[in-house]
Amino acid sequence: MELNQIATLVTLYLAGMISPGPDIFLVMRVATKSRKHGLATVAGIVTGLAVWVTLTVTGASALLTAYPSILSAIQLLGGAWIGYMGVQMLREAREQFKADARIDLKLEGVLGSPWRSYRQGLLTNLANPKALLYFAAVIAPFLPPNPSLGLSVELIFVLLFTALIGFGLIALAVGSKFLRKRMVKAGPYIDGVAGAFFVFAAIALMIAGIRGFF
Repeated sequence: MELNQIATLVTLYLAGMISPGPDIFLVMRVATKSRKHGLATVAGIVTGLAVWVTLTVTGASALLTAYPSILSAIQLLGGAWIGYMGVQMLREAREQFKADARIDLKLEGVLGSPWRSYRQGLLTNLANPKALLYFAAVIAPFLPPNPSLGLSVELIFVLLFTALIGFGLIALAVGSKFLRKRMVKAGPYIDGVAGAFFVFAAIALMIAGIRGFF
């Protein structure tokens, strides 16, 4: 790939990445409590993206076009997971409102282990199968009919590296001591907003999934 093609691909992906969605809401919500857990969440999201990008490059997105019921089933399952996450966030927000929001609260204890944050990032990303269609639209202009292995690997690397740096910088910035100290009291509100967003996103996914069967 030429440099201008890489720049175009990165720009297209970043535009989609920074738009409001479950991934970026989850990273910001977790990173306000723990930078370490925020980075673990990013690692999970990038792992999920690796699955979607690889499937796109290998042409698996054509399956969703040929068999839309597969997309609908994944949307229903993904909606259920994202809805569960949203309800959990709303519960945690309620508990934090009940507690006295102090800076010395052991917020990392609320998150569990970094491995749990990694799993949440992975499953949240995989819960939205439309990512496969999005990547198909973004990558298609850069793929010839029969792409070589080298080009496929290059595309995968560029997108995953961009995601890692982009989400990683967000987690590092939001998880910095400077911002965390100023956002601790806003923690319940952040959890509440993120939880509400996840619930609405889950409803939208499940409605789309149900419609796909009719």
